[in-house]
Amino acid sequence: MSNNKTGIRDKQTAAQPSTLSRLDLKSGAGWLASAPAAIQEAFLSEIGEGGLRALPFLFEFWAHPHQLPPEGPWRSWVILGGRGAGKTRAGSEWVRSKVEGARPLDPGACRRLALVGETYDQARDVMIFGDSGILACSPPDRTPVWKAGERRLIWPNGAEAQVFSAHDPEALRGPQFDAAWVDELAKWRRAGECWDMLQFALRLGEHPQVCVTTTPRNVTTLRELLERESTVVTHAATEANRAYLAESFLQEVRDRYAGTQLARQELDGILVTEVEGAFWSAAEFERARVSQIPELDRIVVALDPSVSAGKGSDACGLVVAGVRMQGPPRDWQAYVLADRTVQGVGPLGWAEAAVAAFHEFRADRLVAEVNQGGQLVEEVVRQVDPLVPFKAVHASRGKAARAEPVAALYEQGRVRHVAGLSALEEQMCQMTPQGFQGQGSPDRVDALVWALHELVIEAGATFLRPQVRCV
Repeated sequence: MSNNKTGIRDKQTAAQPSTLSRLDLKSGAGWLASAPAAIQEAFLSEIGEGGLRALPFLFEFWAHPHQLPPEGPWRSWVILGGRGAGKTRAGSEWVRSKVEGARPLDPGACRRLALVGETYDQARDVMIFGDSGILACSPPDRTPVWKAGERRLIWPNGAEAQVFSAHDPEALRGPQFDAAWVDELAKWRRAGECWDMLQFALRLGEHPQVCVTTTPRNVTTLRELLERESTVVTHAATEANRAYLAESFLQEVRDRYAGTQLARQELDGILVTEVEGAFWSAAEFERARVSQIPELDRIVVALDPSVSAGKGSDACGLVVAGVRMQGPPRDWQAYVLADRTVQGVGPLGWAEAAVAAFHEFRADRLVAEVNQGGQLVEEVVRQVDPLVPFKAVHASRGKAARAEPVAALYEQGRVRHVAGLSALEEQMCQMTPQGFQGQGSPDRVDALVWALHELVIEAGATFLRPQVRCV
């Protein structure tokens, strides 16, 4: 479409009003497909050459309802959808609607945008170069140029979009934007950190906005975003876009996963707050919540050390728990007091965090798994505090097997949680007999399991063990 042709946004001049005026652009393709052949022919002949060239790029005409932004002064628009529901196309077209003007060189509503994917490669391959990415959706005279070395898209009218990776939240410090498109937020390992940094960067223009396209997962950042009053949501199942999907794909996944929670999440695009068969549930934590802690007889800090440091490394699980030992062991009550898990730090960093938690809560012992770190774990802890009471524990069974007896304590109502443990509870709700169903490693859960084993299971067994008298 050349500069002297009808602009994509100049809809009413693309054809004679007689036919186009009867067309609701937001349901145009459906209206036209069901119209009599005579009306279809009249429409296509009346819109002229410019209209015919512009029509493939007029997204309002082709879009499903869930792909169009809701009206109103929202801050975040979240598109929840199943696999192949058209989320990426909606995000690309929303970016176009923000940067493009009526004519190719006219300014749009926004000039500086952020494009944030899970990694740089995924952002480039899906959001920019993908089959439904920005370049594929753009008309020839409005197609931006990709500057690979700068990770930047530049449009003919001067608008720019910079690409970021969710693995590197700190890269969002400094830049500022008037809009952003975020893809697959629910699978980011550092979703909370990256989302927070993006919010500080969205500070240009009269009303900065962000479009989030994601298949839903039960993660804290997404749940909290959906609960905000400034968030609007559209939703669609995979079948909503079945015209563009292989029929064999739909048949296969429905036959295989029908009725499962995985199908509700990945195909129906529904936020499933429970993992099928999980040891713990959100409702269980609500019942276990307490606002006051009694005097405790024993407190431990449990450490699940990470073997690597830096960006993208596993977290170092660090949980504080205590127990009130009144009566026989079956009546003991445990309390989870804090989750001080750290990430991206080396051995000295997690050792300092563990010792600091030990002194803050006046704990009786620091318990640490040493399967991977071996003697190094204790040596590093002793560098920070030579006198801290330390106990090394070894994992001889899998994570799920270790977690099962601790889950039984919760079923018996023998464990309570203070407020502020959402990240830990999120991991717990994804631990099943088959293993951890979430992203990465369940470091927080591992630390919790070691703490409650030490406080209740091992201590209770010792309490009940017959005492041998020497004569």
